[in-house]
Amino acid sequence: MAALRNAMFAQGLDAYLVPREDAWAGEYVAPRDARLAWLTGFTGSAGFAVVLANKAGVFIDGRYRVQVRDQVADVFTPVHWPEVQLGDWLIEHLDKGAVVGFDPWLHSADAIDKLSKQLDPVGIELSAVDNLIDPLWQDQPDAPNEPFFAYRDDLAGETNSDKRARLAAGLVGRSAILTSPDSIAWLLNIRGRDIERNPVPQAFAVLHDSGAVDLFAGAGKADGLRAHLGAEVVVHPIETFLDAIAKLGGPVEIHGARVPQIVKDRLDAAGIAVVDAADPCALPKARKNSTEIAGSVAAHLRDGAAVVRFLAWLDETALGGGLTEIDVVTALEGFRRETNALLDVSFETICGAGEHGAIVHYRVTEETNRAVTAGELLLVDSGGQYLDGTTDITRTVVIGEPPQDAIPSYTAVLRGMIAISRARFPKGVAGRDLDALARVPLWEMGRDYDHGTGHGVGAYLSVHEGPQGISRRNMVPLEAGMILSNEPGYYREGSFGIRIENLIYVRDAPEIEGADAREMLSFETLTWVPFDRRLIDVSLLNIAEKEWIDRYHAQVLEKIGPRVEGAALVWLEAACAAL
Repeated sequence: MAALRNAMFAQGLDAYLVPREDAWAGEYVAPRDARLAWLTGFTGSAGFAVVLANKAGVFIDGRYRVQVRDQVADVFTPVHWPEVQLGDWLIEHLDKGAVVGFDPWLHSADAIDKLSKQLDPVGIELSAVDNLIDPLWQDQPDAPNEPFFAYRDDLAGETNSDKRARLAAGLVGRSAILTSPDSIAWLLNIRGRDIERNPVPQAFAVLHDSGAVDLFAGAGKADGLRAHLGAEVVVHPIETFLDAIAKLGGPVEIHGARVPQIVKDRLDAAGIAVVDAADPCALPKARKNSTEIAGSVAAHLRDGAAVVRFLAWLDETALGGGLTEIDVVTALEGFRRETNALLDVSFETICGAGEHGAIVHYRVTEETNRAVTAGELLLVDSGGQYLDGTTDITRTVVIGEPPQDAIPSYTAVLRGMIAISRARFPKGVAGRDLDALARVPLWEMGRDYDHGTGHGVGAYLSVHEGPQGISRRNMVPLEAGMILSNEPGYYREGSFGIRIENLIYVRDAPEIEGADAREMLSFETLTWVPFDRRLIDVSLLNIAEKEWIDRYHAQVLEKIGPRVEGAALVWLEAACAAL
């Protein structure tokens, strides 16, 4: 902090912004870009810090308010965000004439535009500067340098040339700058190893209305892809990206919410007409084709069998004592690796025993590792990356006798998950319209949870994928082929956490006799793993909910039973017994 403040003083800055993001505005960053964690100790996947001469705030949302208190030193003040907006906080703590520095590679054009509109009228200036953290971070890791690799057309369901032509048809007279690694991966049918757990390539690209693409990548990273990419995709050194876009004919489309401010600045300086538009890959990527859906179905059956074997082992082992959270994480990954198909886990496994379960995105470390003991709940949120699909599943189980109030709380969360699973809705409905369905059982108890109900999921891509989602803020209409999570929860600080998660995908709803001709959508389940029947209070279920659970468990047994044997099969048969 002292060194950073000295650097700020040398630059004439009264404040400096330290975001969680990298130049690609992704949720997950390479170790080299973990500047927020290096400065503050906070390791959550969302948040940012603001450093002033005599004060420093760490802005975190509801998922991380317990975690941030455990991780950051007293020199940082946790700030509840988005309840407190960055602009309002700066106006409160800075005087007129103050200068706020930021790295233009690490903040989106939209974010800087919004902040400028708040600060300019009160005389506070935003100033783009070179990054101040990097010169201070003496053991900063190197940038990722793994080569990209081709993703087979028979898994993608469409060639990269067909994708490029399809998207180019909407770009008459324009080019589109692509800065989201998962969009570039999907468009060109390539994958990378630049971000741990997410098989995406760190690169930039320009898609032209001819269907041609200029790809900007680190030295040697795309060398093995010449034949796969084809003659219409030209690879350039990533260092030439800014100079190249300054020579585009324009107009040029950018997605202001994701493109770095420096890109907008360079285009403006070159006098190029800029059009703010959605990433042209985002919706086509979200609408999985039949090949991608079939791959996800296969991946979830494989993954479901591994998770069932894990849960059977856990039930047999946990009450004997001696298990820790790290033991559980290691065992679960081992069962997945025994499939001989796992390429990586899809994110760091969340395994919270007892009070750790109430930390929404808890990640166990050697320092926080604790025993799994009787009389507690254990929350395990995990997933796998397979060539044919990405999985994400959460199950909460009881070890021995459940703690007080765990059963009605678990039942309420399960009822909310069932409500989403059973939803039938007209085309045009967005995630925000469905989010309340999952919360009603908790609202009836005076409770809620501080995260969205569901996020989009990629096809051997990022486990968190937009633009679709199920949350109060998501206004993107749901469309057939979109894969989402369905994961309501309840968290009691200091006691336990409950989350239940299946992946689902949007499909055309089956016809109902006598219904209107209105086009309707519904969800199809991808995840097949039993719930903990010991935590279900049947008396709190209505008939439809009870029938749904029994039908789901019967399907789990039918689909997963042939994939397990011995003690795991015996456990599965008992776990899937009718309520």
